[in-house]
Amino acid sequence: QVQLVESGGGLVQPGGSLRLSCAASGSIDSIGDITWYRQAPGKQRELVATITSHGITNYADSVEARFTISRDNAKNTGYLQMNNLKPEDTAVYYCNAGVREINSGRIFSPWGQGTQVTVSS
Repeated sequence: QVQLVESGGGLVQPGGSLRLSCAASGSIDSIGDITWYRQAPGKQRELVATITSHGITNYADSVEARFTISRDNAKNTGYLQMNNLKPEDTAVYYCNAGVREINSGRIFSPWGQGTQVTVSS
């Protein structure tokens, strides 16, 4: 079974940085788009950034120029580098990816369990 696990969240002061990781495990043949989402208390989940299998990236306006999404296909891992963090970036961050399983050839779209990011002085 294919799974995603996020890590790297924590408490950081405004202006600080964090790097989130999204590691896929299981019988993986290939990974397509990797997308980071976030959900703040009382708000809907929103898309933060996406990277395609070819490295094309897209960002929400609110994080453009501050966040950088990347991937290491050899490690089946996606990353979200977050710089100049603001209190409004506080949320649980989730990753989602299209993952093709080796044995069945089926494509799954698992979600990670989320990692908390808190930006506060």
